[in-house]
Amino acid sequence: MSDHKSTYEPKTGIEKWLDARLPIIRLGYDSFVDYPTPKNLNYWWTFGGILSLCLGIQIITGVILAMHYVASADLAFNSVERIMRDVNYGWLIRYAHANGASMFFFAVYIHMFRGLYYGSYKAPREVLWLLGCVIYFLMIATAFMGYVLPWGQMSYYGAVVITNLIGAIPVVGPSILTWLQGGFSVDQPTLNRFFSLHYLLPFVIAGVTVLHVWALHVTGQNNPTGVEIKSKEDTVPFTPYATIKDGFAMILFLIMFAVFVFFAPDALGHADNYVPANPLQTPNHIVPEWYMLPFYAILRSMVFDIGPIPSKLIGVVLMFAAIAVIFLLPWLDTSKVRSMRYRPVMRWFFVLFVITCVALGWCGGKLPTDMVFSMGTDSHNNPIGLSVVLLSQILTAYYFAFFLIIMPWIGLKEDPLPLPASISEAVLAGQKH
Repeated sequence: MSDHKSTYEPKTGIEKWLDARLPIIRLGYDSFVDYPTPKNLNYWWTFGGILSLCLGIQIITGVILAMHYVASADLAFNSVERIMRDVNYGWLIRYAHANGASMFFFAVYIHMFRGLYYGSYKAPREVLWLLGCVIYFLMIATAFMGYVLPWGQMSYYGAVVITNLIGAIPVVGPSILTWLQGGFSVDQPTLNRFFSLHYLLPFVIAGVTVLHVWALHVTGQNNPTGVEIKSKEDTVPFTPYATIKDGFAMILFLIMFAVFVFFAPDALGHADNYVPANPLQTPNHIVPEWYMLPFYAILRSMVFDIGPIPSKLIGVVLMFAAIAVIFLLPWLDTSKVRSMRYRPVMRWFFVLFVITCVALGWCGGKLPTDMVFSMGTDSHNNPIGLSVVLLSQILTAYYFAFFLIIMPWIGLKEDPLPLPASISEAVLAGQKH
């Protein structure tokens, strides 16, 4: 916290000399050793450290891959295959990087859901939440551009579909599309642009992450009760208490990561990406990676025009609005209670929201013509039942209603449970939840 006084005392002459000129050791000690941490943090708080680990893995493996990758429409696909076969441990680096992206998003989604459940976006942590949202948006952009680089069928047509959506934006859309593609279609200039930005953005993410951690240390960590630290008895030093817990969680996470890398490296990918890109042969079903499927489902849910506004533009607006609304969360929640532990009504709506997000991801991976369940056909031989498109529309409506209607209204009407007087009181009470 910003009012935490430093307890670091340099012992050697070198430490004293450096501390008087560049107190970097003091900064590390105050941030990761003696930093006061709420004593009631659970394992949901370990995903911040896990995300830092994931970012480090992605940057290191990405730099190594960039040494061997050839950003050429004619050679990109073969260069990836050469990395897998001819570069020493290239298969390991490539699989770690590809699966690392999925692990990164898996951890960030849990991190975001935890922040949503425990109210980590509420004052005074609004800037902390906004910086986290910026990191998430940069992750999406980086992952999309990285997905294009293998230059397989799904990579190529994923770029075609997503970039053409930009062209649906009135007035400026066509100009942005031409700049993004480097021409009038996805080709060599597009690959050059995406490779450059994919290499650059992880370092931007690292910079914003530093700001994110800085903001965290200014305002202090939230905790499961949502009650602010009131005395020193509410805290424990970051090391060894939090570091041991984070380290244990990282080990478990790395075991899961290793299972995918060594035993199921292609389980989270798409088979069509092992076919070289062919502009003359469109795949039967174009889908993004799993972590973008919920937004893809929102995009495809709009199949009708609204007056002069085409469905394509509405879908694009809704897709970007689904991300933008997350930025507004600190001002949409009207409740004065942070943690949903003490908000029994809102807790159920949160569970429905998590189910909605998972269901949207499932819909995004299905064909628009698929049926969730069928009740036969009508007189014109059209299927009757719940279609994937209709289910996506229902889920999209709840997604936005959760933020724009339910959260503000429940915050005003709900009677929360009594809050503990302090963190220590909650811990000593031995709360079962």
